[in-house]
Amino acid sequence: MNLNKRIWVRSLLAAAAVVAVGSTAFAQGAPVKIGLLATLEGPFAAGGADGMRGAELAVQQRGGVVAGRKIEIIKASSNATPDVAVNAVRKLVEQDKVDIMVGPLSGGEGIAVKDYSKTQPNITFINGGSGAQATTLVNPSPNFFRFNTEGAQWMVGLGKAAMDKGYKRTMIIAEDYAFPYSQVQGFMAEYCRLGGKVPLKAWVPLGGKDYSSVIARIPKDVDALLVVLGGADAVNFLTQYENAGGDKPMMGGSITVSQDVLNYKGKRRDSLVGTISAGPIADSFDGADWKAFVADYQKAYPVSAGGYPSPSLFAFVYYVNMKAALDGLAAVNGDLSGGQAKYREALQKLVLKGPTGEVRLDSNRQAIGTTFVTEVVKDAQGNLSTKVSRKVDNVEQTLGMKREDFKVGSRDEPACP
Repeated sequence: MNLNKRIWVRSLLAAAAVVAVGSTAFAQGAPVKIGLLATLEGPFAAGGADGMRGAELAVQQRGGVVAGRKIEIIKASSNATPDVAVNAVRKLVEQDKVDIMVGPLSGGEGIAVKDYSKTQPNITFINGGSGAQATTLVNPSPNFFRFNTEGAQWMVGLGKAAMDKGYKRTMIIAEDYAFPYSQVQGFMAEYCRLGGKVPLKAWVPLGGKDYSSVIARIPKDVDALLVVLGGADAVNFLTQYENAGGDKPMMGGSITVSQDVLNYKGKRRDSLVGTISAGPIADSFDGADWKAFVADYQKAYPVSAGGYPSPSLFAFVYYVNMKAALDGLAAVNGDLSGGQAKYREALQKLVLKGPTGEVRLDSNRQAIGTTFVTEVVKDAQGNLSTKVSRKVDNVEQTLGMKREDFKVGSRDEPACP
C-alpha cells in the first residue's frame, strides 16, 4: 500500500470513529421514553391516580433527567381488566415506541402484561402496582421485573395477629381475581398453620355494587371477617355492611386500608378504626427514608391539590418501581443499547434503597422486601391512618417454604375448613 493510500485509509477510519462517537453521544443524550400505565377507570381509579403521582414523584426527584437523558413519560389508562391493559401497553410499545414500560396496577393485568412482554424482547417491562403471585412465580418473563413485593408477601404476620386477637374462625370476602387469591393465600398459609379455621370464602366480582347476598351468608359463629376489597368496592361493602347492622370485627386486605379507602367521605368511614391488616407500608412508620418520601409526596401533591394526607399503597409501589427504572438507567449511564442487556443486568443486581428499606430481586426478578402488620387509627384532625404493630423484613415470595412445596393461591388453595 503506498503512502497516499495509507493516509487516505487512516483518514477514512478517523472520520468513521468521529461519526461513531457522535452517534453514541447523541443516543445517550436522546430522551428516554417511559410508558406509564395505571387504572384510571373502574373501581381502582382513585388508587391509579395516586399511583401516577408516585411514579411522577420519582422522576421529579431526579429533575426529570438521568445520565444526561431527559425522561419523557407517556401515560395510558386501563380499567383493571387484562385485555384493556394489554391493548394500552401494546400501543405504548408498538406505536409510541417507548424504551421502558412501567405498569400495570391490578393483579390480572400484571399477568397479562407479563405474557405480552415475552413478545417484545428488546423492551424492558417493570411492574407498576400489580400484586398477583403468578406474575413472577409462574412462567416468568426474562424482561419483566417487579420491585414491589406482592399480595401474599404483604399478608405475612396477619395470621398470627388474628390468632392473637382471638379470631379462631374467619370468613373471607374477597374479589374474584388473581391479586385477592394471593392475599388470601398469604393470610391463610400462616393462619391455618397456627390452628385458625376458614369455614367460608365468598368470592365477589370486581366492580360489584350489591353485597346483600354475601352479607346474608355471614355465619354467626365466625369471630371475624377478612375483607379483601379495594377502592370503590371496599367503600360499597363497608357502607352496606354497616347499614345491615353488621358487627363482626374486620381484618383488611392491604388495599382495603390504603389511603384511597381510608379517606373516602362516607359516614361509615370510622368503622375501619381498629381494623388490623398487613401490607408493604404503614402510614406512621418512623423510618427516616419513609418520612422523607412522605414529605416529598405531601409537598408535590398536597391535599388541596388532590393528594392524600399520606401516600397510598399505590403511590408507594409505583414510586418504588419507577425509582428502580431510573436507578438502573443511572447505573448504566443511560445506555440502552444491545437490546437493553446491560440495563437488565443492572436491574437484576440492583439493591434498591426504598422508603421502607432495601429491596433486592430473586432469580425470577421478584422483590424481596419488608411487610408491616398494622392497625387503623384516627388522629386529632379526624384523618385515618395505619400504625405499625409489627415489621417483618426480607420476606420472600415463597413465604419461607421450599419452592417445591409452595402452591400459588387460587379460589381453593389453601383450605383450612
